[in-house]
Amino acid sequence: MTTTPPNLLEELEPVVAENLDRHLSMAQEWHPHDYIPWSQGRDFAMLGGEDWSPEQSQLSETAKAAMFTNLLTEDNLPSYHREIATRFGRDGAWGTWVGRWTAEENRHGIAMRDYLVVTRGVDPVELERARMEYMTSGYDSGDKTALEAVTYVSFQELATRVSHRNTGKVTGDPIADRMLARISKDENLHMVFYRNIVAAALEIAPDATMRAIADEVIGFEMPGATMAGFRRSSMLIAKAGIYDLRLHHDDVIMPVLRHWDVFDRTGLGPEGERAREELGAFLEALDAQATKFVDRRAENRARDAARADGRKPDIVAS
Repeated sequence: MTTTPPNLLEELEPVVAENLDRHLSMAQEWHPHDYIPWSQGRDFAMLGGEDWSPEQSQLSETAKAAMFTNLLTEDNLPSYHREIATRFGRDGAWGTWVGRWTAEENRHGIAMRDYLVVTRGVDPVELERARMEYMTSGYDSGDKTALEAVTYVSFQELATRVSHRNTGKVTGDPIADRMLARISKDENLHMVFYRNIVAAALEIAPDATMRAIADEVIGFEMPGATMAGFRRSSMLIAKAGIYDLRLHHDDVIMPVLRHWDVFDRTGLGPEGERAREELGAFLEALDAQATKFVDRRAENRARDAARADGRKPDIVAS
């Protein structure tokens, strides 16, 4: 069994400090209120206006599902703060990063909620009830070590970036697209920070870090996986190409693994090599599964297009 060095957080502290400085030098100040079309807003019934009704939304069902899911995921920030504050501590560079990350992430939920309420993109009552339910249950990553946690968020931040960016494109609204692109820039910088910490951990504790990488890739799931209706929403999101297995493999997992030079790295012990072999076998299966999903999606789209045109769909051998 591979164990994480007990003083790993302390050994990584200088790298955290360096990357915190890098992050602060690159992060751009922005304000959620600048991205909201306030002129589209109006009162709801309690103040003498009109309550929400479905025809008021200009978003497709897919865009609504994606924005609803992404916002609820952002809403669980108190749980995520607890997770990383518990793992990384509140002192020194680690503690400063925890606070800064939390403050930056909080903007995302503010901007997205203001946009959806002002534009009446989704039912605000349903949204608030879902927020209450999801935040009450919270998010629990289990018994992840600090090393596993920082490895997980290296992938999760990039996955969130991809999801937000592609959601913006399917909204059909330039304002939403611009807002989500701005949020995606934050997520990318967060990913780079965590990715660089794991790269340093690979030099300090290669076997333990390789084990953490394999475990987090193999067991990966988005933090919103426990919210009500997530399975249905994730299928709509995948069918639309916002976030699917192909993107997960090609645009999230593999770029990070390449940056860490996972498959060409030398100096691993038996435990590290075993973890790398497990990772390779999993990725091969994931790639095949992603290809199968994309092919099936293409067939379904062709069949739907044929039905819409009144044509007989081509028969594809399974």
